[in-house]
Amino acid sequence: MCDAETANKRPGTKTIPVQEAIGTVLAHDITEIRPGEFKGRAFKRGHVVRKEDICHLKRLGKDHLFVLNLAEDEIHEDDAAFAFAKALMGSGVAIEGEPKEGKINIIAEADGLLKIQKDALLEFNLLGDAMCATLHNNTVVKKGQIVAGTRAIPLVVKKDIVQAATAIGRKAGQIISIRNMRRPKAGVVITGNEIYYGRIQDAFAPIISEKIKALGGEIVGLYFAPDDEAEIESRLQELLRAGADLLITTGGMSVDPDDVTRFAIRKLGATDITYGSAVLPGAVFLVAYLEDVPILGIPACGMYAKTTVLDVVLPRVLGGEKIGRRELSELGHGGLCMKCDHCRYPVCPFGK
Repeated sequence: MCDAETANKRPGTKTIPVQEAIGTVLAHDITEIRPGEFKGRAFKRGHVVRKEDICHLKRLGKDHLFVLNLAEDEIHEDDAAFAFAKALMGSGVAIEGEPKEGKINIIAEADGLLKIQKDALLEFNLLGDAMCATLHNNTVVKKGQIVAGTRAIPLVVKKDIVQAATAIGRKAGQIISIRNMRRPKAGVVITGNEIYYGRIQDAFAPIISEKIKALGGEIVGLYFAPDDEAEIESRLQELLRAGADLLITTGGMSVDPDDVTRFAIRKLGATDITYGSAVLPGAVFLVAYLEDVPILGIPACGMYAKTTVLDVVLPRVLGGEKIGRRELSELGHGGLCMKCDHCRYPVCPFGK
């Protein structure tokens, strides 16, 4: 059976020879690829074919063109893509431009933390005639960045597929959304006798300061404290009085007798203390809360490893997420750093 005969059996479409297409309206975008030069739309859906277009279309391999004959229960790929995008979108995201060849991009409206409801996304993709690909959940994104792309698979989509996609989106609420991340006022206490008494040079301060500033925050105070519960607690209290809305301690997180930082955090009055994460580096990480103030206890790995559990958890904390045992345990899948010679995090599977 020839290609034209095959195409004419497709629901909602028929084909005509390109030589006979003058004056007809294109049913879909036609892509042109010139290696190393151009890839994009040569002819837009709705274009009225002219005599001078025929040679160009033939160069693109178009001996026949589609003509649509939509049934009552069918919808064009571009209209379907727009409906799919609306079904997927939650707060903080927007549509980029118009659909092209049945595909449309979803972008971030502002800087923030990308949240993906993975179960709902899977349900959407199981529809078959619809698809959506996203960045990883909990990716820190910038305004205007593409976070997802959705498209209709066939040229003509049944309306019941669009209705099913809409129902999935309505049930999930926000399959794709951007959560605002607050700009922290961080207070830092660097613990350890070896640093406090000048036996070794501290390496934590510049690392922590850089990570906080990269997320738009500021350091409101930074203290050094020996391995003494009372001293560490006192420094933390001073930082709270200085207006810190995020407390970070470094060191003193292992099981050695001198590692008392986590006990000082408990003495401070912190609750919801979770000690230990399923991440390497960062297994002896601590998360706690003093009312609305999160406290993050970073082990020694934060001093020598460029990327640790802190990089994974901190954006989620700033996005208002409550981190506990379950959240730290879920990080085990993807929580092993590959220790690449040149770290490219977050363009990396670590923490995802």
